Amino acid sequence: MQLKAILATLALVALPAVAMADCSWHNTNQSASQCPQGQTFDSTAGSCVPQTTS
Repeated sequence: MQLKAILATLALVALPAVAMADCSWHNTNQSASQCPQGQTFDSTAGSCVPQTTS
């Protein structure tokens, strides 16, 4: 009985860490379609940057 309680506790402690790791990985996959109006995606910087006109 005590072993089951320990295993359940470890699982409940580990789940939020796994969820946070998945979330932070997902947010790094940004693309041009996610940039606000007036900005464009810079693949070198890996983020949205103000769009320049020339």
